Amino acid sequence: MAKRIAIVNQKGGVGKTTTCVNLASALRAQGKRVLVCDFDPQANATSGFGIDKTTANPSIYEVLIAGAECRKAILHTPYCDVIPVNKALAGAGIEMIGMPDREHLLRRALDSVAEDYDYILIDCPPSLELLTLNALCAADSVLVPVQCEYYALEGLSDLLGTVRIVKRSLNPGLSLQGVVLTMFDSRTNLSMQVAEEVKRHFPGLVYATVIPRNVRLSEAPSHGKPIDAYDPISRGAESYAALAEEVIEQGT
Repeated sequence: MAKRIAIVNQKGGVGKTTTCVNLASALRAQGKRVLVCDFDPQANATSGFGIDKTTANPSIYEVLIAGAECRKAILHTPYCDVIPVNKALAGAGIEMIGMPDREHLLRRALDSVAEDYDYILIDCPPSLELLTLNALCAADSVLVPVQCEYYALEGLSDLLGTVRIVKRSLNPGLSLQGVVLTMFDSRTNLSMQVAEEVKRHFPGLVYATVIPRNVRLSEAPSHGKPIDAYDPISRGAESYAALAEEVIEQGT
């Protein structure tokens, strides 16, 4: 069965989707079978793999709300398989409220395809709402990107509190996969200070690999490619390859 990792941070702009897209492609490059479930209505992971988010149908929305078969929503790209999303998911939280066992809709959908993959990465919306709750209930573990900037730890206590509640009442197997430092700039004291602070708050849970602030990483999504396809010799590509190796080692 696939290892299911929810990539979560309720703070926007921390490199969450960048990490999802590029870690998925890097895991695929290591020979792993990878599925990305785009669960953010902004659909940035969908477009990051070169998929037109305006025509994606069925998407994860149709799977959850209309009962479409999950397998039929999967698209194959040169980088990994993807369950796309479209803007209709933005209203799904309201539609899900009256549905039975609403917290486990995504888990049931992914259960039907989990045997086909080694890893399923879930790109979550930047908020703690019913969609994110579904992702936490569907996941085995949580990976938290934290940007090396001021207010980096803001809101993380709320996120970890939510993870503890989900673990206690809805998904006993949920664990913290790790924290990955993003947008790191070794030339600034601030990045170094934030890195030390995060390591102090999460002893033993911070990946050795840090993701640098890198122009090529910022450019890649506009070309619909992960960084290892857009510029495989960039610092960003090397960093995500190293992160993938660490994630694989965690499972061995």
